[in-house]
Amino acid sequence: MIQDRDILVVGLQSFDSEIGSNCVNIAHEFSVNNRVLYVNYALDRLSMYRSPNHPLIIKRKEVLAGKRKALQQISDNLWNMTPALLLEPVNGIRPHFLFNMLNKKNARKFASAIKNHLEKLDFTDLIIFNDSDFYRSFYLKEQLNPKTYLYYTRDNMVATDYFKRHGLYYESRLMQKADAVVANSVYLKDHALQFNTNSFYVGQGCDLELFNPRRVKEKPVDMQNIPNPVIGYIGALKSARLDISLLEEICREKPGWNLVLVGPEDEVFKKSVLHQMSNVYFLGSKPLEELPTYIKYFDVAINPQAVNELTIGNYPRKIDEYLAIGRPSVATQTRAMSIFEDYVYLADGNAADYISCISRALQENADKLEEERIRFAQNHSWENSVKEIYKVIEQIEEKQNSTE
Repeated sequence: MIQDRDILVVGLQSFDSEIGSNCVNIAHEFSVNNRVLYVNYALDRLSMYRSPNHPLIIKRKEVLAGKRKALQQISDNLWNMTPALLLEPVNGIRPHFLFNMLNKKNARKFASAIKNHLEKLDFTDLIIFNDSDFYRSFYLKEQLNPKTYLYYTRDNMVATDYFKRHGLYYESRLMQKADAVVANSVYLKDHALQFNTNSFYVGQGCDLELFNPRRVKEKPVDMQNIPNPVIGYIGALKSARLDISLLEEICREKPGWNLVLVGPEDEVFKKSVLHQMSNVYFLGSKPLEELPTYIKYFDVAINPQAVNELTIGNYPRKIDEYLAIGRPSVATQTRAMSIFEDYVYLADGNAADYISCISRALQENADKLEEERIRFAQNHSWENSVKEIYKVIEQIEEKQNSTE
């Protein structure tokens, strides 16, 4: 157990993010026994002009103008810092040498702002936990001189359009110089081993208190007139991550099944044929605390993931949420999904196999199976995932101490 230590957490998502974040959950768990400073991403000039009225942009402008404090104490052991910085938007720069130079300038400003707050909080013997921030935080190890530096990979970020130009170069080199890499999926752990032999699978957490079937209320109003069976999905409806053609074919082949999609849509989803199908229901975004109730009233929960370089290694957090409620679940088979093979129906990614798996899930569901799913999901707590991270820190620091 790591305790009474000072931990700096940086990442791509801010503490005040509007969507769920592994990094925020991990920071909260770190803070049970350690002091934690969680750093939000800094404002950049392009975002400031592109989205001037977004609440998070307004907040950062207020910090920059001195109208709001940069440091906020969240709890006894947890602080959140918003850097009073305006960074330059360098990602679009093509020549690699020029990007290197300008990114280094941004990174130095970012590190300097963090260092000032670490000194104010009297953080020492530092552990840095970096959640995939391989641009801004690339030089933190050299500039902050931590006792231990962990890089956390929970998605194949370099496959996104934003990071394709420079991301692979930076992430691979950051993995190399990190003391260890920790991954939330076995696929990403195997990928990281190419760059750092100290790469470990640490699992994933789920808010088991929120996704507790005993807390679920009556059926949501907007589901009450939808006939069974209900085949449901919760989460962002992004065409880069979900197989729209697969969903269309399932709904055409099984008109008696009703597909319920809960979450915000991207433009491709909004224009899809799914909107013209009578057995498809788009229910829109819902507050996080309402999602368990929707899941409870799915006859089968699905994750119709497209298999591509962006998705193949990611750990689908929603699967734990489905299982924690006890729902029979069907998902696309990937290396990352192998740990669920005894509790989830894994389909090859074609409509025929999905239909077969959903049919089996509908026919075979029973109270005993629901209890087994719930028990399995209980292992995937943030406490257990952070314990695995602590084991990695202890192992690395033992090696460090033995060579000093």
